[in-house]
Amino acid sequence: MTEFVKRVFGCAVIKAINANYNADFSGQPRTLPNGVVYATDKTLKYSCKNYIRTVYPLEKVFYFKSLNENMNPISLNECYKKYFGDFPKKEKGKETIAKKEVTKNLLSCIDIRLFGATFAGETNISLHGPVQVNHGVNIWSENNIYSEQITSPFSNKADDPEAEKGMTTIGRQSRLEEGHYLHHFSINPQNLRDMVALAGEGAQSLSDEDINKLKEAMRRGVTWYDSASKSGCENEMLVWIQLKEGSKAVLPNLTSLIELSAQKEHGKYVYDLVKLSTKLSGLEEGIETIEIYYDPESVSLKNVPVGTKEMEL
Repeated sequence: MTEFVKRVFGCAVIKAINANYNADFSGQPRTLPNGVVYATDKTLKYSCKNYIRTVYPLEKVFYFKSLNENMNPISLNECYKKYFGDFPKKEKGKETIAKKEVTKNLLSCIDIRLFGATFAGETNISLHGPVQVNHGVNIWSENNIYSEQITSPFSNKADDPEAEKGMTTIGRQSRLEEGHYLHHFSINPQNLRDMVALAGEGAQSLSDEDINKLKEAMRRGVTWYDSASKSGCENEMLVWIQLKEGSKAVLPNLTSLIELSAQKEHGKYVYDLVKLSTKLSGLEEGIETIEIYYDPESVSLKNVPVGTKEMEL
């Protein structure tokens, strides 16, 4: 496999209509102190990992919930043994060899090659991931959250097992009326290169194939993953700016460079990329390709950067 050596800047936009893309522990959509709805980086990474493990079942995805025979979550060490067997023995004077073997095994997992890992198990290893994802901030003009009561078909006898109750259990769920979460991300293969070299012969580096699967997951992963709360969430747009090898160009967070109109035009959401176009002006020599994936039936783009390839999700 060919090693991927180029840097990338971009963003993934997730649309949520009457949905809860990323709830806090109280079940509410997460909000910043100013009331703007946001989502953590973990929720986008989760959707990407879920997509890769289901669409590409031969790929090992390490950091994903697994259950044991008692239907309880397994531990970090148990997950390692599930994929690679027992840990290598730490013989006196050969601890480094054992650590390299564990590192090499971890690097065979695509999610670790992409997002890195902090492995605090039988041995401690930190792998700086090439793909860094920012929190997704709602760039829609409104942040309307509502709650509604729901009922279970069963009573709850937890308080008094012997007593019968005349009513079923009442619960509550919260939703965001409409949101468009923009996650900025960057990819720097150099983050992982030193650890790959230290792990020795046979250690897997970030490859072109890994990046192609990541790009596919960032275009489709949220739409693919459909749960009760995420029903109504879908991938809306992916901006992918890939630099040439050796380019030293640096871009700021794309959250400040992409604007979403407060009103639809002809039934479509309008994204204005004039600030992005201005920022990229003069950097053409260092840019290999600019790609924007979106649904032309529901999204309209304005002031697209020169040379951009526009494709459907």
